[in-house]
Amino acid sequence: MTDPHRDDEPATSLSAQLRAAAQRAGIGQVAPGEVPTGHALLSAIGGVRGLVESILPGLAFLVIYTATQELLPSVLFPVAVGVVFVVIRLVQRGPVPQAFAGLLGIAISAALALLSGRAVDNFLPGIVINSVSAFVLLVSLAARWPLIGIVVGLLTNEGGAWRADRAKRRVLTLATWLWVLLFAVRLAVEVPLFLANDVSLLGAMKLILGVPFYAAMLWVTWLLVRTVYAARAADEAAAS
Repeated sequence: MTDPHRDDEPATSLSAQLRAAAQRAGIGQVAPGEVPTGHALLSAIGGVRGLVESILPGLAFLVIYTATQELLPSVLFPVAVGVVFVVIRLVQRGPVPQAFAGLLGIAISAALALLSGRAVDNFLPGIVINSVSAFVLLVSLAARWPLIGIVVGLLTNEGGAWRADRAKRRVLTLATWLWVLLFAVRLAVEVPLFLANDVSLLGAMKLILGVPFYAAMLWVTWLLVRTVYAARAADEAAAS
């Protein structure tokens, strides 16, 4: 006899997986309507350890290349730093996906630079990621399903119901455009420096437009989402 609920399991599982992914994202650290805090912001960027793991490899590359103008030590030292981060997490039996992902990114960047013999190619993967991210966000906006709205819908279990609320739809669309702006600014700054082969300045700008810029945009997004969801909750409470 066929289980009538079996057909629903894949959809349910997919929904749960998507919601779990949304909760792990930066915006998932603060529920819509809640007041964002400095602690939540730090958690969203991986805590102190995540912050160090995000910044130190790029900083090491910048310092070593600026001081020596040598490609090999400039790209290999960040790889070694990434390996140390992974080993520390393994020894402490902590979560390693973020460290492994960071190491993979560093290794790919180093390989491209070594294969081409151009230090500036160390930044090519980051430029590609920013381009793809901006493209995905623009596609979501063109489809009238802004990506920030999808993420918030998963977090609140309301699915796409926010699209029927004009205020929510406008705010979530605006928030998605702000993330498009983040990636566009990065590309506008980094691509000309990449083409000009200005390695040191490109490394410095990548650090500035990396975690600090991301954290600032995440905070603004939290405030926008909180405002509209808190207002809707107040209206519903008054109506009841």
